[in-house]
Amino acid sequence: MVASISARKSVAAAVSYFKHMASDEYYTGKGEQQSEAEADGEWAGRGAERLALEGPVSKRDFEAMLNGLDPKTGARLTQIGKSHAPGWDMTFSAPKSVSVMWALAPEADRKQIEAAHRRAVHGATTHLEDNHAFTRRGKGGAVREPVAGLTVARFHHHTSRDLDPQLHTHAFIFNSAPRRDGSWGSLVSRDLYKAQKEAGAVYRAHLANELERGGHAVERFGTTFRLMAIPRDLERAFSKRRQAIEQAADTHGYRTPKGLEQAALRTRQAKRPAQRAALFDAWKQEARTLGFDLAKARLQAARAPAQAQQTNTAARPAPVPSADRVLASAQRMLGLIAGASSMPSGGAGLQARLRENAKTDDRDRSRERD
Repeated sequence: MVASISARKSVAAAVSYFKHMASDEYYTGKGEQQSEAEADGEWAGRGAERLALEGPVSKRDFEAMLNGLDPKTGARLTQIGKSHAPGWDMTFSAPKSVSVMWALAPEADRKQIEAAHRRAVHGATTHLEDNHAFTRRGKGGAVREPVAGLTVARFHHHTSRDLDPQLHTHAFIFNSAPRRDGSWGSLVSRDLYKAQKEAGAVYRAHLANELERGGHAVERFGTTFRLMAIPRDLERAFSKRRQAIEQAADTHGYRTPKGLEQAALRTRQAKRPAQRAALFDAWKQEARTLGFDLAKARLQAARAPAQAQQTNTAARPAPVPSADRVLASAQRMLGLIAGASSMPSGGAGLQARLRENAKTDDRDRSRERD
C-alpha cells in the first residue's frame, strides 16, 4: 500500500499514536533509549503556518491541536464533541525498489533519495490541501466550503517491523482547519478518503520525477513505477513483512481486505530497536549474500534505455511507398517501354528515359519521408 488513510477516533488514541511515532523510529540511532525521544516529525500545511507552527513536532503542541486548541495561545479553534475524531493518519510508502536502493546506496545518494521522498510527500499533501480539503458551517453543516489550509504533522520512518528498509511518512491531518474568513472548523472526512488513491498517484509521480532527475533509471507502469537497477527478487527478499502477511492469509484463508488486516495483526511483532550503522551493514551483507552488486546494476540499468532506443531505431521498417506512387511509377514505366519501339535511338533512348524515371521516383520517396 503506497498511500493509506486511517482515523484516530479519540484524543487518547491519537496521543498513543504520537508515542508510537517516536518509539517506531529507532533508525535515528538512539537505540533502546528512543522510547523517551520525540518523534522525527515536522509541521506542514498552511494551517500550521497560520499558527506559527514550524520545525519539530513536540508532544505538547500535538496534544493541543488534538484538543482543538491553539498550541501557542491556548485559544479554542474548534469545538470538540463526543463523536469528534481528532485527525487522520495518511501514510505514504515508497515503492520497495526505492527503499532497497536507499538502503544499499552510498550515504550521499541515500540523502538524495530520502530528500526526494520527503518532497514527494509534501507535493501530495499540498495537493490534498488545494483540492480535497473542505469544512462545513451553518445549521447542520449545510454549507460546505474549501478550507484555507490544512494543519499536518509529518513523521518520517525508514524501516518495517521486520527491520527491512521501508521509507514511509505518516502525515497526520488534524481535524481543525482555517476557513478563508479566519475562523476554524472541522474537516469533511469523506473527501480525504475519496482522495486517497489520487494522493498516492501524485506522490509516486513526484517521486519518480525527482529520482529520474537524480540519475536513476525509472520503469513506469500505470500510476506507479520501480527503479530498474533493483531486481524483483531482491525486492522480494527485503519484503519479509509482506511475506509474513501473505503466509498468514493463506494459512487462515483470508481473501478480503478485512481479512488481510487480520493477517497483518496476527503477524505484527513488537519493534526491535537497532542501531543505524548495524542496519545498513546487515542490509548490505544480505544483498551481497544474494549476489547483488549495486554499482554494476545501476550501470546496466542506465544502459538499458539507450540500448532499447538503438534497437527500436534499427528495427524501424523502411517507409512503404504509397499505392498512388507505385501506380504512377508503373504507368510511366509502361509508357516508356511502349514508346521505345518508335524511337530512332531504340534501347539507348529507353535507358536514358529509365534513368530519368528513377530520379523522379527518388524525389517522390524523399517527399514521402518528409
